[in-house]
Amino acid sequence: MKKQSLYLECYSGISGDMAVAALLDLGADKEVLLNGLKSLTVDGYRIEITRKIKNSIDACDFNVILKEDNHDHDMDYLFGHEKPGHVHEDNGGHSHDHFHEDNDEHSHSHLHEHNDEHSHDHLHEHNDGHSHSHLHEDNGGLHFGHHEHRSLADICTIIDSSAITGNAKNIAKKIFYIIAEAESKAHGKPVEEVHFHEVGATDSIVDITAAAICLDNLNVGEVYISELYEGRGQITCQHGVLPIPVPAVVNISSQYNLRLHLTQVKGELVTPTGAAIAAAIRTKEELPSDFTIKRIGLGTGKREYEHTSFLRAMLIEEVQPSQSDTLSDTVWVLNANIDDCTGEALAAAMEILLKNGAKDVYYTPIFMKKNRPAYLLGVICSEKDLPFMEELIFTHTTTIGIRRQEMKRTTLKRTFETVVTPYGEATVKVCSYQNKTFYYPEGDSIRSLADKSGLDYTTLYSLVQTLAGKASC
Repeated sequence: MKKQSLYLECYSGISGDMAVAALLDLGADKEVLLNGLKSLTVDGYRIEITRKIKNSIDACDFNVILKEDNHDHDMDYLFGHEKPGHVHEDNGGHSHDHFHEDNDEHSHSHLHEHNDEHSHDHLHEHNDGHSHSHLHEDNGGLHFGHHEHRSLADICTIIDSSAITGNAKNIAKKIFYIIAEAESKAHGKPVEEVHFHEVGATDSIVDITAAAICLDNLNVGEVYISELYEGRGQITCQHGVLPIPVPAVVNISSQYNLRLHLTQVKGELVTPTGAAIAAAIRTKEELPSDFTIKRIGLGTGKREYEHTSFLRAMLIEEVQPSQSDTLSDTVWVLNANIDDCTGEALAAAMEILLKNGAKDVYYTPIFMKKNRPAYLLGVICSEKDLPFMEELIFTHTTTIGIRRQEMKRTTLKRTFETVVTPYGEATVKVCSYQNKTFYYPEGDSIRSLADKSGLDYTTLYSLVQTLAGKASC
């Protein structure tokens, strides 16, 4: 099956769950996704795939809902009002828990389930537009609590033991490595010491594996990523204040040359998971100059901003340049007036110029001063041959001045074919233009056949031209 080209338009940021939703909306097989996720040795969660209307735009929503601690909590907790040891509100209006990095676009609470689309439970249901890489600390991903945790090697083992395709496994492991690499740099720890929180890692494993399954299922080849639109401000967590973009996103963007565009939105639009997905799958930086859009998928975020929050994915096909019958290029034309050179010398000069790279050489009869008969020498050549052509003209003719002019030209494409006749072989130049084909026998071939056969030039020219036309039918 021919691989398709994917374009992710990240003008509202990018996160894990937004990417999965956009790919599902683009046509990734839902059953293949769910069966692949079931094969992971990870439990304690369920998947919701629904449709949502964002600013009157219909989009897909992918939600990883963790099943532990399913009771509702005080709304003060859910909306980020400060409670010691638990939640602080950041400048983007997103609450962050005591343990997790806010590496989603949006909010987390130390508590559990939410009745709005934004805050997160302690077990980390992704109900804000983005998935997180919950490594060990707040907003850097590393967690210093007493919960069990998984290393990168542990997560790779989980992925490798699943029933998803080899390609999907490689994509998922690459995304996780990029996140761990970024967190390692942020916290000054070796990659092997970076750990994912036991519970918080579940949604990251599901989001990242889901994205890999969908990409593999769509048979994506080339991947183009737009610049990543990010918010601004700060994230306040129990371990301090971090700027947006958070360190992991900055590290990934720097390491993998992702272009960031800071907007006036107060809040985090690009998560480490989203940035890692972009870094892992991008194959080309610039879109084709001309392309057609075959399908469009929209994956919604969970937060409400002043602009519509969704990730747009497109399957595109590059438009190939039209197969024109003509070629356009630039040549140089050299002219010289010659009135005191013999015909023999002019003939020799033409032969020398043609043998040494002139595209064409011609003489035009003219009258010069005092009504003297003369010739205008014309030489067509490329720019790189100009000095040598002028040297040959000055050396082999009597001119003392050469004019030069740059010119645009259009030529017909041509091929050369060999035609077999009863009198021998002949070379024919074949040109096409506007659904018509022209056959031009080469003069030297016709003269050679005439010498061998005793027939006249015109008869042989017509014969070769006719045979060339029949041979191409």
